[in-house]
Amino acid sequence: MRKKAKEVFGKKMARILVLVFFDIIAVALASLFALWIRFDFQTIPANYLHTVTHFLPLDTVIIITVFAITGLYTSVWRYASIPELISVIGACVGSDLIIFSYKHLLLLPTPRSFWFVFLAFLIFLTCGVRYSYRIGRAILHAIPNKNRSKNTMIVGGGDAAHILIDEIARNGAYEEYHISCIIDDNKQKQGARIRGIPIVGNRFMIKDAAEKYRIEQIIIAIPSAGKEEIAKIVTECQKTDAEIKILPAVVKSITEDEESITNRIRPIKYEDFLGRDEIVVNNDEIKDNLTNKTILVTGGGGSIGSELCRQIASAKPKLLIIFDIYENNAYDIQQELYRNYPELNLQTIIGSVRDYDRLELVFQEFHPDQVYHAAAHKHVPLMEVSPNEAIKNNCLGTLNTVKLADKYGVKKFVLVSTDKAVRPTNIMGASKRICEMIVQTYNKKSKTDYVAVRFGNVLGSNGSVIPLFLKQIENGGPVTVTHRDITRYFMTIPEAVSLILQAAVYAEGGEIFVLDMGKPVRIFDLAKKIIRYKGLEPGKDIEIKITGLRPGEKLYEEMLMDEEGLKETPNKLIHIGQPIDIDRNFLSKLDKLIDSAQENKADIKERTAAIVDTYKPAKETK
Repeated sequence: MRKKAKEVFGKKMARILVLVFFDIIAVALASLFALWIRFDFQTIPANYLHTVTHFLPLDTVIIITVFAITGLYTSVWRYASIPELISVIGACVGSDLIIFSYKHLLLLPTPRSFWFVFLAFLIFLTCGVRYSYRIGRAILHAIPNKNRSKNTMIVGGGDAAHILIDEIARNGAYEEYHISCIIDDNKQKQGARIRGIPIVGNRFMIKDAAEKYRIEQIIIAIPSAGKEEIAKIVTECQKTDAEIKILPAVVKSITEDEESITNRIRPIKYEDFLGRDEIVVNNDEIKDNLTNKTILVTGGGGSIGSELCRQIASAKPKLLIIFDIYENNAYDIQQELYRNYPELNLQTIIGSVRDYDRLELVFQEFHPDQVYHAAAHKHVPLMEVSPNEAIKNNCLGTLNTVKLADKYGVKKFVLVSTDKAVRPTNIMGASKRICEMIVQTYNKKSKTDYVAVRFGNVLGSNGSVIPLFLKQIENGGPVTVTHRDITRYFMTIPEAVSLILQAAVYAEGGEIFVLDMGKPVRIFDLAKKIIRYKGLEPGKDIEIKITGLRPGEKLYEEMLMDEEGLKETPNKLIHIGQPIDIDRNFLSKLDKLIDSAQENKADIKERTAAIVDTYKPAKETK
């Protein structure tokens, strides 16, 4: 550390000495040039020449002292802009006034015009030294590197574009990006220029501009844009052959962590333009709720469970316990957390939530403060074929975990639920509705606060439609959609998890938290967007095939049962469904249902419908 500190200090002093050296030369040149210009490059009178040369060392010391006091030797000149220019001018004017004052008081002969010409030269030479880096970068940027740089279009002419262009010029990123033109929908900006780069039109000019300027890559630099707007821009960009990249909504934090904005540019991902605009949660509240707590995540290796572990780990819990039956997933998230959070106290345990005794050993040893129950079978068509497994894993697994949370005094228990639990038409949804009923039932008899969090489909999760579409596209198609009008609610995995963690903050017991997920997404339209995202044309390059609804599948998902009602939370996008009346004999009926599942009864769906009166199982066709 000391050696590195010495190296940094040495480099800093070297830069300062170089600037001082050039400033000494600048003062001498400015003084002599001012006299020569005053006397039209003829012979300079001896008295004037004597005043300048004899007092030049003192003048130099005064100027360097003023420059040092005003910070001209400590500024980072590779980032210099208008404020630094004002500082240089101010320091030069101040130095000029001091030198003029003492020479005037000493009655030293100096031409009156000398002071103005000297000041102009001093400013010019001082700025020239300090801005030479930026000037050189600008010249190099104006000459594209044909071997490395790519003709680049920026979509968006706002603050983000200004910062990006400036950063490219400062940091030498011109070797990768040669900004040729800018697109902006604001008519007042069209025809103008940013750092000399023309704003050529609106988003509908993207294709023409790309052809005119031979664009190889497009950067969408509108961090404030919602996903619907990004989707429309991406659609226009996909009409070109250019690579599409995006600058995410991070501009506000650039000055905070000093990370180069060009390092944040990345290829466009489907999460950028699908689903709803991101929800906002109170991260401070979430961290306060998790810090120094012992947290158990069941199903911690799954798509939702692993993201829960990531976000919980960032809050510095006392202990994080990953519990999962699938060792490969558990191992992957374990190793990721070890890399990213080396100080994290982590336990990774292999076991099934169906195994009460195995699960109890975990509760006995670690006594978790909070439990996030994400372990479940979630794939609708597979559960329709194996309905008893849905009851065993989802219902029995939840019942075991809930019982142990009560027995060992867990403070908060959060169930990961689904919109498919609302008026379910499939056994998976019905089993998850039973899980919600278990949670609400135990909340009435336990000191533990039991809650459920209900949300729609998550983008990119195991078993979701998007990975399926991507695989089908990779294989050349067709992309299969069960119905042209089928719709689903979507959110990203981090959004779903942030909602779960926020719900834990609000939890008082018995609630079903529901996210206002905005507009549902038409899956047929989603398929077209994903095909275009891969640079192909729907119907031309990749066929979209309608296959018909699968067993247990419905056209429209619902988020809230009518009888539950709605209650607002401090987060306007998160609502609470009030607890509903549940049969007092529910738990005994549930035990019988689980026994039937253990015996692999053929009529398990009908037995489930006897408990979940909103579940109407589809009749089997033979």
